Amino acid sequence: MAAEAQAAPVGSAMARKMVGRIGFYVFITVAGAFFAVPMLWLVLAPFDTQPTLAAEVPQFSLDNFARVFENPFALTSLRNSLFLSVQTMVLMVGAAALCSYALSRVRIPGRDALLYVLLLFSSIVTGTAAMVPIFQLVDRLGLIDTYMGVVLVVTGGLLPAGIFILKDFMDSMPASYEESARVAGAGPLQTLRDIVLPVVRPGLAVIAVWALVNVWGDFLTPFILLRSDELLPASVRMFNFYTEGGQANLKVLSAYSFLYSIPVVMMYLFVNLRYGFRFYVGIKA
Repeated sequence: MAAEAQAAPVGSAMARKMVGRIGFYVFITVAGAFFAVPMLWLVLAPFDTQPTLAAEVPQFSLDNFARVFENPFALTSLRNSLFLSVQTMVLMVGAAALCSYALSRVRIPGRDALLYVLLLFSSIVTGTAAMVPIFQLVDRLGLIDTYMGVVLVVTGGLLPAGIFILKDFMDSMPASYEESARVAGAGPLQTLRDIVLPVVRPGLAVIAVWALVNVWGDFLTPFILLRSDELLPASVRMFNFYTEGGQANLKVLSAYSFLYSIPVVMMYLFVNLRYGFRFYVGIKA
């Protein structure tokens, strides 16, 4: 009887554990399907002669891509997106490297508080909330309908978080490396270029990819600051594939969305091949 009494709680605990595990797997399956179905539509709809909002086996055709290429600005917009993304990434990474290195090595009163305040305000005061004063500032500088205006605005929004991320990598680097370089006669900029940046290269990759993805998918800033059709990026060009009533032209929109997603997928594959899962946990070596 005692053995049976002890076996009953053990069996009950195992049953609860099994039910919990089954529930967890069901939840993961449902959540995975929730995110996978839109991706499945993105892959299948561009090749369907009559695409709908449902993810279904397509009647294979390349006519949708032919319609995309009939638009004279379709490929130009993709090139504009790449141009804006690369420009912003280079400027943001360069500025973040200089600022994070200074904040990591120079001891000034309120350094950490200043960094957290910048990060806090960049998170709370979003581009949408600050777009009116930003537009007025860019207009007074004469940068409306220029790439420089978009690049400066987007870089300013991404810079606080970029500095915060990269400073953690800078803090983890031993100061003895820089001391050895100074003993050898290297100046501050030479030390940063030849000693610091190679060591924190994974951190630079993190903020570079993060900036590139953010700019690639940004709609509001170029939509407001750019006027000329030949300057619009792909994120804004998609807006032209809707009618005045808000009805989407699914044939053109699905094909263009497929082309629009290719550079991001290629970048993901490259980063995963180069860094693997280490990139996502933010290695510091």
